[in-house]
Amino acid sequence: MLVRAAEERDLDTLLALAASAGSGLTSLPASEDRLAERLQRVEQSFRGAVAQADADYLFVLENEHGQVVGTSGMLGAAGMREPWYSYRMGLTVAASRELNVYRQQPTLFLVNDLTGATALCSYFLGPDYRLADNPRLLSKARFMFMAEYPQDFSPRVIVEMRGRSDGAGRSPFWDSLGQHFFRMDFARADYLTGIGNKAFIAEMMPKFPLYACFLSEAAREAIGQVHPDSEAGRAVLEEEGMCYQGYVDIFDGGATLEAQRSQVRAIRDSRTLLLAIGTPGDEAATHLIHNRLREGCRMIAAPARVAAGTLVVSAASAEQLKLRAGTPVRAVALQG
Repeated sequence: MLVRAAEERDLDTLLALAASAGSGLTSLPASEDRLAERLQRVEQSFRGAVAQADADYLFVLENEHGQVVGTSGMLGAAGMREPWYSYRMGLTVAASRELNVYRQQPTLFLVNDLTGATALCSYFLGPDYRLADNPRLLSKARFMFMAEYPQDFSPRVIVEMRGRSDGAGRSPFWDSLGQHFFRMDFARADYLTGIGNKAFIAEMMPKFPLYACFLSEAAREAIGQVHPDSEAGRAVLEEEGMCYQGYVDIFDGGATLEAQRSQVRAIRDSRTLLLAIGTPGDEAATHLIHNRLREGCRMIAAPARVAAGTLVVSAASAEQLKLRAGTPVRAVALQG
């Protein structure tokens, strides 16, 4: 399996993946015009031809037949061209000694606190490939690119996880909150955010603090949770040190995970080594390996052995990276 930069030739395949992802994957909408426009910006981003505020990086996962079976991406700096909204969970306390009353009420505050952070996005992996090392390779490849080009990314890294919704695409959080301000179902709102209307919809949401007790029980239970299909993805990110700190998506209540970029394990522990071709050995740990290129970036997860400043990999792994022996690569153990 191979992770590489997405290209305009991937449009048809990405459209099919977006359609199969269903509701919740707002950054990869099943819109040909929107995806075509995004792929143009992606190619410019990998060339280093756009400002950080406009940078959009999208990676694809190829199987052994060269078919695209998954995607992951990141925005260089979220919210620098239009507002980036989140709900921050707070706590309101009402107390009276005279009346013997003490109540704690979870409260939602509409904020722009995450503005400027590098935002992971567009993670989707076909059901047939959610096994072995594939999820970790696809998700963590983004950290390897950040480690190689830190000047292009923000000190804070976030990811809005897909929130709970049912098989029909209904979100309990949206049904209890957002639908009162927009006479549309969650699937429609979800699609509109994906094609660029997220900020407009967010600005129509109430600005004053919202008491969670006014929401339905199902909506309250959804706050800070993730869709069942995203549980494994959340676990992979938490392996790297990302965690939930009280910010949730304004549409479906899904958890936002965050970390300082310098403290993400794959970034912090990765290092540059010279590629050596040989036999890694039966005890070799699986490593995440990046060829250190921008436009032609290629990343794999493969058995490798560190020896005297070199990374020993098989000839097949070197071929996947399109590198010769003696070329510097960036590598880190796939799991800490």
